[in-house]
Amino acid sequence: MRKLKKLVLLGTGLIGGSFSLALKRAKCVEHVVGVGRNPDNLARALELNVIDEASNDAASAVIDADLVLLSAPVGQMAVLLQQIAPHLPAHCIVSDAGSTKQDVCALYQQYLPQHLSRCVPGHPIAGSELSGAAAAQYGLYEGRRVVLTPLAESAPESIELLRSLWQACGAQVFEMSAAEHDGVFSAVSHVPHLLAFSYMNAVLDRHNAALCFDFAATGFRDFTRIAASHPEMWRDIALANKDAILLDLKANVAQLLALIDCIEHHDALGLNEQIVRASAARNQWGHRSRS
Repeated sequence: MRKLKKLVLLGTGLIGGSFSLALKRAKCVEHVVGVGRNPDNLARALELNVIDEASNDAASAVIDADLVLLSAPVGQMAVLLQQIAPHLPAHCIVSDAGSTKQDVCALYQQYLPQHLSRCVPGHPIAGSELSGAAAAQYGLYEGRRVVLTPLAESAPESIELLRSLWQACGAQVFEMSAAEHDGVFSAVSHVPHLLAFSYMNAVLDRHNAALCFDFAATGFRDFTRIAASHPEMWRDIALANKDAILLDLKANVAQLLALIDCIEHHDALGLNEQIVRASAARNQWGHRSRS
């Protein structure tokens, strides 16, 4: 794997910052430029050695870049791609860390039609409810999965470079289609976040919300942890993956209605069957994920 002379992060937060720190530790990159809108966050990134140079101008930052990683919320990616398109070096690889892929793949086609062989969409399956450069960590991707969803035009050498860089971060790299990705992650990531947000709002709407929070303990904390996640990012994800998310939300509504029906009719057997089925599946998944 060739060493990157210049990596540009379009979005200098947890995801991009952790990618930078891991590559620096693996000695895979010489110079990292962080682009962002928040000067305080960029200053913190410099202070923590997450980046070597800060910029608020994406167009000038990508000049001479070997790799550009779009690690901003997906709602910002169209503007960023439009800004950098005229300034990308011919050899530069462009990737992203977006949580939705069909919409991002379409943006590559729209804004970088002459550069598609160097475009490799991706999604690191790692994160935290924390955000910003101060949340970046060297080991965020160790043992975690990264999904690449290459375009039909993506060159094999471009894909291989991205694969090797993520592996240098300690990640396991997988490939799937953008459509399959969006369906899977609607079910196991996007909708769980939306359910956490809606549940938190339901508690807030109670007349005795303050009292409820006073007595909330482990179960509440575990269920609502992801409700503290980055609002702009999750707003963009929900709108970008609309079709898959609506299907899964409606499936969850059906499950809730089934629970309501069991409880209203004092159907202990039906209620027990639903709880046992879910509990067994969760225990099986938990055992598999630890092995």
